[in-house]
Amino acid sequence: MTFPSNLDRDAFAGTAELYAIYRPPYPSPMLEDLLARAAVGSRVLLDLATGPGRLALALADRFERITAVDLEPEMIAVGQATAKRLRIENVAFELGRAEDLLVDPESVDLITIGEAFHRLEQTVVAQNALRWLRPGGCLATLGTDGRFIGDEPWEVRLRETRGRWLVHLFPGGQGRSLPEAALDEQGRESVLRAAGFVDIEERRYAERRELTVEEIVGYLESTSVCSGRLLGDQLGRFEAEVRRAVAPSPGTLLTETIHWGYTLARKPEPSGVTTEHPGLEPPDVPLANSRSVM
Repeated sequence: MTFPSNLDRDAFAGTAELYAIYRPPYPSPMLEDLLARAAVGSRVLLDLATGPGRLALALADRFERITAVDLEPEMIAVGQATAKRLRIENVAFELGRAEDLLVDPESVDLITIGEAFHRLEQTVVAQNALRWLRPGGCLATLGTDGRFIGDEPWEVRLRETRGRWLVHLFPGGQGRSLPEAALDEQGRESVLRAAGFVDIEERRYAERRELTVEEIVGYLESTSVCSGRLLGDQLGRFEAEVRRAVAPSPGTLLTETIHWGYTLARKPEPSGVTTEHPGLEPPDVPLANSRSVM
């Protein structure tokens, strides 16, 4: 089967450094909320499609051992370099596809997938995750509802500019996910319930951020649809058009609201065993359903 090129296995080749620098960090309050709701042990975390390890490294001080897996060699290399620079020694980076990973049954407390569930064979990953988790352990998918989707004038201009380039780069249309992959809340829940997960819940979190023009350009070039590898000798023109669209000068600070969210699903406890999990109230923030970042 032929997929749009932004869904190829090497779609993020050459983006690892930009990905590590310009992708916004997962908000700490959201991660704390996730860990509190999961109420899992703090021994073993498995981070699938880790990229340069943004999520794995952010949670390094909360687990004894973390394995971070990605199929892009440059992502693994950047993650390892970052861990070394930060003197983080309990995160092991491994090269490979999430779908092909071999993990001992019932050996993991928490499995995370950040901004990547739409790029995976979801049924395979969900079934494997259920087998790898200890009873009561959780699978969490995290991400945003997309970037630059607000009504700020600069966001509108940016979407128009990016849209013209996407039509040029993908005349047949770019892919949002693998075929059959779920993008919305109901779809994710169906996939996870079919695999055997229970207590599935969605949480959302809105974060207001200031960012520079360079951060916007760097973020776009970290994606699978606007990478330097894809743009080739048109990269300079693309950058110039984006800068003109969003701000009158490079030093301008722009404000964006990022809508984050996560889906949490639990592996059932053995029959007759119950575990207390915190009954926290969901944060009162806007909806964020897609969790897909190109």
